[in-house]
Amino acid sequence: MASDDGAHRPLICGSETPQPPFPVYLQGQVEHGFGRGSKQLNCPTANLPIASLDDPRAELGVEKTGVYFGFAQVAWHSETSVKDSEREVYPMVMSIGWNPHFKNTKKTVEVHILHDYPDDFYGQDMRVVVLGYIRPEKQYDSLGMLCLYSL
Repeated sequence: MASDDGAHRPLICGSETPQPPFPVYLQGQVEHGFGRGSKQLNCPTANLPIASLDDPRAELGVEKTGVYFGFAQVAWHSETSVKDSEREVYPMVMSIGWNPHFKNTKKTVEVHILHDYPDDFYGQDMRVVVLGYIRPEKQYDSLGMLCLYSL
């Protein structure tokens, strides 16, 4: 059950398997974003091109802006030398929308993989499987509140 007063984080619970329209599959080449994830929020994100949502099957599942959850994998180019652990599938949370706190004018797809990669991976391909929706985008009064309640 989610609380609307902002004082509590929503409880994430549900069935043991994804419910339609999930799972949704996205993929794209990681591109540079605004640089806020790591620098301002201490939460590095990998930006996927908005075109990654163009597949009609993806659009049906992620048509709402907000925060989603699932799994992601960096699909390193064959000539890229990385540890085996960097090639694994990891849990992720993903924001799709305009980031109201920052007043973006461009919709973005930002994936935060729950793994500490030693280096950036701009230009690498990423595969994402979205398993569910957590909540809509929210406007926060301060950067501190955004960091505190962003998930």
